[in-house]
Amino acid sequence: MRCPGPTGRAPGLLLLLLLAAGGRGAPGDAVICSQGLACRLLDSDVLCGTEPAAPGPGLALLGLRLEPEVRCVGPDRCSPCLQARLRLGLEPEEGGGDAGTAASPRRDVTALLLLSGHGYASSRCVAVEVRASSAMPGRRLGSVRFCCFEAPLGSELHVTAYSGARGRRRLSQTQRLPDCSWPAARAAIPQCQVPRLQVSPGLTAVLVEVRVATVELNYTLRLYHNHSHGSGGSGRAVTASGPMNYSVPLEEVLPCLCLQVWPEIQDPLRATLCPFSHDAAAWERLWLQTQLVLHDVGQTFTCSISAPCDLPAELVPCWSLAPTAPCQALPSLRQPVTGQGPQEFQALQPHPNLCVQVRSSGRVRLTQCLRDREHPAVLPGRADDVLLMEPGGNASLCALQRGSCTPLSSFTAVLYPQQGAGRPGLLEQQLQEDVASGQCMQLWRPENGSGVTLWACPMHKYIRARWALAWLGALVCAACILLLLLLKKEDVKGWLKSLRAGCGSKAPLRGRRALLLHAAEPVAERAACVLAAALRPMGMAVVAAPGGGSGVAAWGPLPWLHALHRRALRDGDTIVLLLSPAAEAAARRWEDAAGDVSRAGDASSGPSPLHDPGSEVEPCEAFAAALSCAIPVLSAGAGRYVVARLEPTVTSVPQVLRAAPAFVLPSEAVGFLQALAGRRGCRLEPHAAAVAERLRRALGE
Repeated sequence: MRCPGPTGRAPGLLLLLLLAAGGRGAPGDAVICSQGLACRLLDSDVLCGTEPAAPGPGLALLGLRLEPEVRCVGPDRCSPCLQARLRLGLEPEEGGGDAGTAASPRRDVTALLLLSGHGYASSRCVAVEVRASSAMPGRRLGSVRFCCFEAPLGSELHVTAYSGARGRRRLSQTQRLPDCSWPAARAAIPQCQVPRLQVSPGLTAVLVEVRVATVELNYTLRLYHNHSHGSGGSGRAVTASGPMNYSVPLEEVLPCLCLQVWPEIQDPLRATLCPFSHDAAAWERLWLQTQLVLHDVGQTFTCSISAPCDLPAELVPCWSLAPTAPCQALPSLRQPVTGQGPQEFQALQPHPNLCVQVRSSGRVRLTQCLRDREHPAVLPGRADDVLLMEPGGNASLCALQRGSCTPLSSFTAVLYPQQGAGRPGLLEQQLQEDVASGQCMQLWRPENGSGVTLWACPMHKYIRARWALAWLGALVCAACILLLLLLKKEDVKGWLKSLRAGCGSKAPLRGRRALLLHAAEPVAERAACVLAAALRPMGMAVVAAPGGGSGVAAWGPLPWLHALHRRALRDGDTIVLLLSPAAEAAARRWEDAAGDVSRAGDASSGPSPLHDPGSEVEPCEAFAAALSCAIPVLSAGAGRYVVARLEPTVTSVPQVLRAAPAFVLPSEAVGFLQALAGRRGCRLEPHAAAVAERLRRALGE
């Protein structure tokens, strides 16, 4: 409201108004005068309605200037206001001489000023008394400054000044207070001190830290999903006093998750932050929570996407013959994802092979087919239908496959050679007839009638003919195999008999021969005798050396041993090295002698005379001589050698014999017999148990 004009009433009425409304006002109001003036604030909240009047010359209002200011009445209790500055002068006396001349008498003046401030939310008037001593009429006196009229940030305030002068008795001015962009407001007014948000990702959660400027205020943190197509809902709000830390689980961190914080005051500024819009991990979580659902309502094909956030993606209808087959995109049917509601594909008819893909940034994120629904409805068409495209104009039909449109003639030759062989274009003609006769289902046709048309044509009648030929070929092959088996019946019987004879339960080692080399000591001789006696009933011919007989008498021990070794190598027989304590000692000596030969060869500048470690053994030590024959052959990877270590007298196999498979007897008798049998898969466990038992009795004596 504005104060009315002059009413001509006496100053006593104004004094009554002041007495009636005095004593009120905002704390911290002040009046400041320039030098030469004395002023005081009579009341900071009076009733506006009467302008002051004076019997003589009054104070003339020469100028009014408004300046924004921040007024603070305590710590963190600051508010914006407008400061009014008035420039004053003394009116010349009515009918007097020239202003400012020597004839103008100086006088003391006491005057009353009214200042009013009107805004959209409040209105206030203040009364100020001003005194001037020895003032000369018509001269400038000084200025009066009032602090101040409060108003909200960004609002307009209309300020009017009234005086009792006869001339310039009223000045008014309208000014808008600055908003929170004003540096003084940001520094002092709590309403402009926006809290700061800081986000720190962790392994299982994201920590949101709210940093505030005023500790005494309560702050509210709101978490919500920002949607471009509508409101994201109220979200979740947390209120705390002063700084706060809030933990958000990783499964809730999505690209559209936004944070908003504000102080619990009137008309606060809010700080908003959406920090995850470019977070790759948040996008992956969003796609995991997104669902694509297909609907076929009558003759309408629709789909809907359920996702917590907006998706920058597009829906692409496609055609897939099988769950594992690639999906061929249908031309001219893709459309962007808009919101969460159902989206309809105009004029597209449902079919079991129809699918929809959700593609974003060139990647297929989701795929859903009509046949994959939990309760699929009965749809027209079959899963083995072929998709044909009829381009606009007079172009011929073609088949959509592998991202291109293949002519039907090539399509026939590649996929169904049985029909195309000998009669080119047969399938093309049949499919054209199916389209013309209405046997094909029209999947899609543009509303304007121009462009491509999609057809789903049945192929089961052609595929049945192909499978009939395949079954006929399989039956012919089976008949030929049976006839061949009948013609070769006697040969098959002989082959089965040889298998039974070679791996029988009584002689699993029939046809095998072995040379058993052992040391000349009692424990080794007993074990060799037991092994030879146990292996002979199993069909294996065993020769133990050293031993007696006509060969030893005629040849001598060492030549006879070398002859046996050469024959075993020539005939592919198995050579068994039986390790007893004496045999192990001989092998260790052979090992040490071989090391001396190697070191002597390295130190000598010429050939070493120590060419064979076995040349240092005694002539009658047959096992040491056998090592001289066996180790070079074994090192070269030739021959069929097996090492049998007697437990518990021998604890390890010497290094020179580790190239051959080694077995501990009697505990590993099964593996030992399998090594003697070679590649035959015979069942040797019963025989191994008997061999092990006989060896335990022999070694225990």
